[in-house]
Amino acid sequence: MPRRALAGLMAGVVLAVPAGAQTVDEVIARSLEARGGLERLKAIQAIRVTGRMSMGPTDAPMVIERKRPGLFRAELKVQGSTAVQAWDGTTAWGISPMGSGQPEVLPAEAAKAMADESDVDGPLVDYRDKGHQVTLLGEVKLESGDAYKIEVRKKGGAVEYHFLDARSYLTVRIEGKRTIRGMPIEGESLLGDYRKAGGVLWPYSIRSGARGAAEKQTLIVEKVEVDPVLDDARFRMPSTKPPRN
Repeated sequence: MPRRALAGLMAGVVLAVPAGAQTVDEVIARSLEARGGLERLKAIQAIRVTGRMSMGPTDAPMVIERKRPGLFRAELKVQGSTAVQAWDGTTAWGISPMGSGQPEVLPAEAAKAMADESDVDGPLVDYRDKGHQVTLLGEVKLESGDAYKIEVRKKGGAVEYHFLDARSYLTVRIEGKRTIRGMPIEGESLLGDYRKAGGVLWPYSIRSGARGAAEKQTLIVEKVEVDPVLDDARFRMPSTKPPRN
């Protein structure tokens, strides 16, 4: 290619980039600031989310707990029984009222998912230190408006796409692929109704399900507790069957 033609092509590429274009780090920084600031987010040691999970005709109380440095527990009460899934940093375990009702070690795919869920900050905070790779893919149009699309390649291999509203910089959608019972499922979560708790904005509405599906399970958050007292023992698998509620 002639040098003059190459120079013209390069000039066209430069002009094609918007003057106000932001880097992925700038977009993430604005998102964290919109939620309450990086310093406040990193100061949080634990969180408890209480709400109700709606799945078709079923409406069930749910509690989700996270604690540094990577502990996770979720409880769902259905028809008087409590289902539990937890991660103690090493082992994923659960109690299914529909099964034996005893604490059981969960498969590796569940462990991987819960290890991701245990991150109090979320993957965008200190993503380099966590071993993740992030890429800003540009702006896209969603039903809710324009959004920045960020690809997150996690250290463990999972890939997610986070969509940050172009005006508020809050996360409004997360897409990703999960393996459920050996089958890859493309899922999405729609986040909204942000409210402040502990000086930080949290989504109080989370609709999750298969990507593109009309029917989704919806978590309506009733309360977010920042830094509740959570004993590490809550996240460890008990050796005996817990008493029924």
